Amino acid sequence: MSEGVVSGVPRRVLGRALRELRSEARMTLEGAADALGWSRRRVWLIEGGGGPTRGADVRAMCELYDARTRLTGALVALAGETRSKGWWRAYEGPVPAWFDVYAGLEADACGLREYQHALIPALLQTRGYALRVEGHLPAGERDRVVGARLARQGLLRRTFPVPPRLEVVLSESVLLRAAGDPATGVGQLRHLVEVGGLPQVSIRVLPFAAGMCAGVLAGPFVLLDFPPGNRAEVAPPVVYQESMTGALYLDRPHELAAYQRAWASFDNLALDPDQSRILIEKILEETRRPASGLP
Repeated sequence: MSEGVVSGVPRRVLGRALRELRSEARMTLEGAADALGWSRRRVWLIEGGGGPTRGADVRAMCELYDARTRLTGALVALAGETRSKGWWRAYEGPVPAWFDVYAGLEADACGLREYQHALIPALLQTRGYALRVEGHLPAGERDRVVGARLARQGLLRRTFPVPPRLEVVLSESVLLRAAGDPATGVGQLRHLVEVGGLPQVSIRVLPFAAGMCAGVLAGPFVLLDFPPGNRAEVAPPVVYQESMTGALYLDRPHELAAYQRAWASFDNLALDPDQSRILIEKILEETRRPASGLP
């Protein structure tokens, strides 16, 4: 496929949001189609991200579902991105910060593969660690951000749908980075050992001795894999990269291939899950030792 392949991320995000609005309005697919004067297939395609969507159609659906004005404006703006060849979501952009795009994709994914070289991944953070990470924010905003992050972690223990498979590769430096007081670090390392015991979670450590590889050069990223869609088609993965000012979503074939190679580069260099647990427990003991009174 060519470099001009249109990104499916805005379509997927828009479809999910409209599907949720219809559900909140207690309308069936058929009921919505009848009220709009459309075919059932037309509504189904929009909700499934099956193609570009007109802003006028989105506005009509939002009015039917009695969506808030700000949300309607955000979704109409998002419809304009459904023909986009690449998608950068700036936090101050047409989709407001409170409309959490990534969390929606994360909840829909059947597999998450994440590499981090500076911080514990959000899905594995304790409350104490998360508060340290967001310590630059005003107290009220910090509590909201951390609360939302901890709520996201529920997907690892949910019963329905089946929790996604979470595979994490952490640079050894992540485990050694101070997280405020020793008690916070000890609690976070203990949590890694606990969560790493879940059957659907794999935590591997990339030791300093591994040196450089394609994955390290790529920087932190998440590869999200999705289950087949309504028509049993293969839903393409999405690569997510976050910065201080926004988030980049990549899903064109050459982009996916590059990050698939980056992930594959960890296979022979990262410790296996058992070796990684032993290293985490060793660092945990070393972290506890200088802090008198820690259990």
